[in-house]
Amino acid sequence: MHATNTADVTTSTALDATSRDAAAIDATGFARQTAAILSSITEVIDGKADAVRSALICLLAEGHLLVEDVPGVGKTMLARALAASIDATVRRIQFTPDLLPGDVTGVSVYNPVAQEFEFKPGAVFAHIVIADEINRSSPKTQSALLEAMEEHQVTVDGNSRPLPDPFLVVATQNPLEMEGTYALPEAQRDRFMMRISMGYPDAEAETLMLRQRDTTNPLDAIRPVLTATDVRALITWARAVHVAPALEEYAVALSQATRSDPNLHLGASPRATLQLVRAAKVQAALDGRDYVVPDDLTSLLPAVFAHRLIPARGLHRAGARPIEAALEGIVRRIPVPVGLPR
Repeated sequence: MHATNTADVTTSTALDATSRDAAAIDATGFARQTAAILSSITEVIDGKADAVRSALICLLAEGHLLVEDVPGVGKTMLARALAASIDATVRRIQFTPDLLPGDVTGVSVYNPVAQEFEFKPGAVFAHIVIADEINRSSPKTQSALLEAMEEHQVTVDGNSRPLPDPFLVVATQNPLEMEGTYALPEAQRDRFMMRISMGYPDAEAETLMLRQRDTTNPLDAIRPVLTATDVRALITWARAVHVAPALEEYAVALSQATRSDPNLHLGASPRATLQLVRAAKVQAALDGRDYVVPDDLTSLLPAVFAHRLIPARGLHRAGARPIEAALEGIVRRIPVPVGLPR
């Protein structure tokens, strides 16, 4: 079995200080609790504020996060730091070539004493699921997550079982150029709200890492600062952020432009449009606003759209960043709604 439970359910002083009833959340409470979890994660992930913020956006926008980069830059550490900061159930799945779909979703096992089949839940039954090196398993096993990520339920032997709420998948993957990797199917990539890269740390951050981790594991010092109920309240608060009709039309225009762009073979799906707006709402809330501005949409566009797009034939060789270049061109072409705060 490749799944291990990494939940730390110890109630700490920080948890007591930040935990609040869902009905009591307000702008001040949202700012305090999101600052607490960001601070907790940055204790481990130093110098990667954008990556940490993206992880929190995915959590509060009810999306899923794909972290792609070369081995050893902190992909799994980011996922584990986020999980350790929340008092919720956490499971980690190490994706390997021999991992089976049933290891992920669960299986029905015959009980000879009761003379009936009993369902044994798989590793996906948790609030936060860390899918480590997801592209090292076969496409069949990767696809076992499709229903869970979209519908927050798992169907085995004709029976559908709900997953915990909130539910977040944080998947890590190595670039396809690495040996022993399988490309994620388009349907699987489309389930991820955002894809980010960690990048190499700068010299200062790498030196600090050497000093901090020489004898200790920084994850051991993390204690939960939020409960699952707190997270649910934060999600509800972010949902209420206002999106002007003109900005909804702007988001649709950006998405539709990817479908007609000659430099793109496959454009963004309607799901991508929906997730862009949801992510923009959370970003606005994190910035202390109760309304979305155009910059929320355009700044999130690469992270939300890029992994879903396929460049036109021949553009793989034309440049190292054909998809990013296409998105930059779309942002320049599509008129920004006037009369709105920037």
